[in-house]
Amino acid sequence: MSARRQNLLGRLFVYGVLILIAAIWTTPTVGLLVSSFRPGDDVVASGWWTVFRDPTEANLSLDNYRIVLGTVGDNPQLQEKIQRGQENINLFGAVLNSITVTVPATVIPILIAAFAAYGFAWIQFPGRRIFFIGVVALLVVPLQIALIPILKDYIALDLSGTFLGIWLAHTGFGLPLAVYLLYNYISSLPRDLFESAFIDGASHFTIFTRLILPLSLPALASFAIFQFLWVWNDLLVALVFLGANPQVEVLTQRLLGMLGTFGTDWHLLTAGAFVSMVFPLVVFFGLQRYFVRGLLAGSVKG
Repeated sequence: MSARRQNLLGRLFVYGVLILIAAIWTTPTVGLLVSSFRPGDDVVASGWWTVFRDPTEANLSLDNYRIVLGTVGDNPQLQEKIQRGQENINLFGAVLNSITVTVPATVIPILIAAFAAYGFAWIQFPGRRIFFIGVVALLVVPLQIALIPILKDYIALDLSGTFLGIWLAHTGFGLPLAVYLLYNYISSLPRDLFESAFIDGASHFTIFTRLILPLSLPALASFAIFQFLWVWNDLLVALVFLGANPQVEVLTQRLLGMLGTFGTDWHLLTAGAFVSMVFPLVVFFGLQRYFVRGLLAGSVKG
């Protein structure tokens, strides 16, 4: 067997394994997606794969999404379903609350960490190494042990159940990793850039805003993806610091309530799950071109 044929067979084998893994990985997601468009009676009566046998009789609709988003309107059939026991879940308000929590909780730690990483990398001050080691050491501290002490302070300061409180909590929990990732990238930038800027009379603030931030875009985008997904999918921190107030309830809390109230209505749960996936997917695909570059930031010098 020639080397060229061996390479071809090896490549086909690798591609076949990758396709098989991708199919196994995506099949449950496809099943949930199909179920989110099917009526509840059909979901109970038959499997989701039966839709592909005869798509013309699949009876697919957006009714589940209208129910969970609270956009039933004047549709008499949907109103009848609600009157029979299905409440208007209205995830739309929870989505807005999640956006209100997630965007500042992503932007604030990135800005603070970028300033801190630049200071640790390029500004000489006493105790720099000790402070940096202390920040990195916080990565090994489980956030769960800090929840109760912080909650007691929040109650004393009247921050419990507020967006400001959860912004500060997510900022504090996300800063150690952010500082570490950004430090690795910023410290690997060429020293000549900074020396030339200092010769031209630029201050540290000017260098940071006009050189560091544009050059660090891959690392910033990489951490933004991590932080956004962490905060968006968070349930524990939201339960502790926001509580059960419906006015500030985020999407994960509302989905948890659906699981208890509509545990047998899988068509509504699947619709709610896919509503929660929209914004993370938009953020990931919008920033994914920077993702790999950001992960590799600082790993190779030269």
